[in-house]
Amino acid sequence: MQRVKKIFRLVHLFVWLLFTSLVSLQLRTDDPSIWLPLTTGFILTCLYVFYSHFYLLTLHSGQKRNREYFQKLAAIFFTGPLPFVILHPKTSGTWDLFLGYYPVSLLTMVPIFLFLSWLARVTETLVLNTIRKEQLEKQAAETELHYLKSQINPHFLFNTLNNIHTLVYKQAPTAPEAVLRLASLMRYMIYESNAPTVPLTREINYLQDYIGLQQLRYKNSPVVDLAIDGTPETCEIAPLLLIHLLENAYKHSPARLEPGAIKVRVEIKADSLTFQIQNPNGTHQKKMEVEEPGGIGLTNVQKRLQLQYPEQHRLEIHNTGETFGVNLEINGTHAHVHERETQLLHH
Repeated sequence: MQRVKKIFRLVHLFVWLLFTSLVSLQLRTDDPSIWLPLTTGFILTCLYVFYSHFYLLTLHSGQKRNREYFQKLAAIFFTGPLPFVILHPKTSGTWDLFLGYYPVSLLTMVPIFLFLSWLARVTETLVLNTIRKEQLEKQAAETELHYLKSQINPHFLFNTLNNIHTLVYKQAPTAPEAVLRLASLMRYMIYESNAPTVPLTREINYLQDYIGLQQLRYKNSPVVDLAIDGTPETCEIAPLLLIHLLENAYKHSPARLEPGAIKVRVEIKADSLTFQIQNPNGTHQKKMEVEEPGGIGLTNVQKRLQLQYPEQHRLEIHNTGETFGVNLEINGTHAHVHERETQLLHH
């Protein structure tokens, strides 16, 4: 905000210097003998009228025009021509001079610069209010985005801790690996996900840690078939975005899953990312929505996509009754091109 105000001050300075130069050049051409006092009086009158009214409008900004405002405006209006009349070189101070130049100045210069000062004040107020509104919208969007990212399904954490406790109690050889996966997962959620974007490789590692911990619930072969096509190192993505789709796939699948029942496909192209996931529908739940408190649903993903990838994504949902699928395509994910700050404009 201070930077914008500084720019306005520089604009004022530049305009007045340019205006003074043009006036002095014209008056010097007309009459070289009196151009300096004439220019001084004219510019002082313009400055006085302009900035007196400008300050008056600033003083009464956001208020209804009351009696005090109009009294001060009248004072500016009638005293505005005085610098020009006083400094005029021809028989200054005489009554004839006053009667000759005062009405002319009163009816020409004063109204013009009163209007220009009002126009400048309105323009600056409009620009500053627009910037303030955008800043407030950005803060609100950042707060909402932080809230959406911080939503963690407590059931997953509780179940994972219980599963690790069981492994430790049984002294299973997979217990240390499970602890490391949980530590990596929590570190990513708490520390690494604060950036607007992260390397896709890190997000995929996070998904793999999540899959590994979920696999503790199943005794058979891995129930998730994860395939990656392309080079993840060339992409960046908003953190903690894909995990919600994977979490919902687990939540709404049957209790018993065959190996490879949940299919996850990641495809990286020149400047886009496609994420596809498909899971069998559970017999007790046909809708892909989280209804339990603290859960993460597709609404979360949709809101984040609107905030972070406006007009740069496509989200398709397919429900055949037996299977549920989500196809997400995000454009502008190339690591060397995609150096974005979070986009928080309203669309």
